[in-house]
Amino acid sequence: MEWKASHILVKERALAEEILKKAKAGADFSKLAKEFSTCPSKEKGGDLGWFGKGQMVKPFEEAVIRLGNGSISNVVPTQFGFHIIKKTGVR
Repeated sequence: MEWKASHILVKERALAEEILKKAKAGADFSKLAKEFSTCPSKEKGGDLGWFGKGQMVKPFEEAVIRLGNGSISNVVPTQFGFHIIKKTGVR
């Protein structure tokens, strides 16, 4: 199985929580990623493309698996910072 997701990565939890509120209130996820994310994927609106099991760090992967398609995660901490993840596909 593979998943497709976009994410926003920031260094501070407080900032991640603020962005999450905007995303859950209906703000454009892609625009939020371009504005706030520190990941190079921000150029593509946070799109990470397709990935399979073991390709992402465990907390990130587990969050994506639990999400419904089109859903946005709560803040997910990893060694890279704080992620807000939007699941955009499953195959």
